[in-house]
Amino acid sequence: MSTLPVLTTKRLILREISILDLQDMYEYAVLPYVGPEAGWKPHTSIEETLNIIRMFIETNKKGDVGVWAIVDKQQGKMIGTIELYNYVNRYKAEIGYVLNPSYWGKGIVVEAGEAILQYAFNTLGLKRVEAGVFVDNHQSIRVCEKLGFKKEGVARKGYLRYDGQIFDKVVFGITDDDFKERY
Repeated sequence: MSTLPVLTTKRLILREISILDLQDMYEYAVLPYVGPEAGWKPHTSIEETLNIIRMFIETNKKGDVGVWAIVDKQQGKMIGTIELYNYVNRYKAEIGYVLNPSYWGKGIVVEAGEAILQYAFNTLGLKRVEAGVFVDNHQSIRVCEKLGFKKEGVARKGYLRYDGQIFDKVVFGITDDDFKERY
């Protein structure tokens, strides 16, 4: 049984991902410029997307935080995912997100991220949330800045991508103290 709560914002519902999200997820997961920015290869079949959703559902069942579907309230459409992972001893976690490009530039990931940070700090009692972003992913860097994360440095050769390429990544962090000051 999942421990993920349903979170709502002005425009979004963040809920457990479902097999019913298959077509919506495949719509963006197949695009050649979406996955690589998040470190994963574009999906080559709808079966691959189905397997990823099943993996997310299993992750959620473990109670190790997990993956939320980002759903546009108006359309009822799943438009991306946001997750807390690498959850360590109720102390810290990492945040990751991906969004259908049709919704880029509208503040959606920031809105979803604020809800996740509220949950991370106010409900889970975390002391720190981290984000790692490729140095040339300027959109994701901007999301981190808007959420109040602080740039802590660059991990040189810090990420080995699915295709064997190695990338530098910008390391961001936000602490419970930073969060309280901002929110």
